[in-house]
Amino acid sequence: MLLSVIVPVYNEQAVLSTTHRQLIDALGHLPDVDLEVIYVDDGSADGSPQILADLQKADARVRVIRFSRNFGHQMAITAGVDEASGDAAAIIDADLQDPPEAIREMIARWREGYQVVYGQRTRRAGESSFKRLTALAFYRLLRRLTDTAIPLDTGDFRLLDRQVIEALREMPERDRFVRGMVSWVGFRQIGVPYARAARFAGESKYPLGKMLRFAFDGVASFSIRPLRLATWLGFCSSFFALCGIIYAIAVRLLTNRWVAGWAATFVAILFVGGIQLLSVGVIGEYVGRIYGEVKRRPLYIVAERLGGKRTR
Repeated sequence: MLLSVIVPVYNEQAVLSTTHRQLIDALGHLPDVDLEVIYVDDGSADGSPQILADLQKADARVRVIRFSRNFGHQMAITAGVDEASGDAAAIIDADLQDPPEAIREMIARWREGYQVVYGQRTRRAGESSFKRLTALAFYRLLRRLTDTAIPLDTGDFRLLDRQVIEALREMPERDRFVRGMVSWVGFRQIGVPYARAARFAGESKYPLGKMLRFAFDGVASFSIRPLRLATWLGFCSSFFALCGIIYAIAVRLLTNRWVAGWAATFVAILFVGGIQLLSVGVIGEYVGRIYGEVKRRPLYIVAERLGGKRTR
């Protein structure tokens, strides 16, 4: 078996050497497992590129893919999947929050016939209560909104069979939500529970703004329910407007006076205008995604490759 380990990297100079050592300790001596480690440098601006070049010189199992600029975490995973030569590929971040040792259990499940083995978090150490609560809410909201059954409390830490890798290569969309894409392709899937550790070093590359954007990508990429919500909001506002019109006419005909209350009219106008702007914004998000897709630009640009592909 040839196992490809895909490691997205962005400004991780403080942890890269330790990450590689732990990966080799956990996976480098398994019986009947040949290893290639694919580091995808997502336009790092620190010393990560030089550290990766040194790792490649010292270890022939290492391959380095360096982007021309920062294209994002999901694109880095995509590049690793595109480059993977293995019978199976494991995806793990460089920050050591996900334990490399858990990949051994994933391999055992893969040998049992499962084609996707995903890590399922039972505990999230080193994270604020706000982040834990928002993550908890996000995964449950995502499950309700999308048409694809995405497992709860999972990230991109997982192992993919060769068939799944080939299926993902056939999915060229730009606004990528890899864990949703893996769920969408199907095949036999199972979870492996694990406790997520605190970051070994460095800082999170997903601040609140980027997390919110990522969350909307997950919903918009796998559901049109926000568009349906905009439609229903339009129906509701129209219904309330119709009720107001009927009330005004009834008061005029039955009491022979106009309905007083400019404040109510002002509030109603603001309410309807807000719904309209919200609906236009939701529609604009989907139209923007169409615009991005039709340009057919490459998902990422590789500036440099170090190390050659392994053969199965």
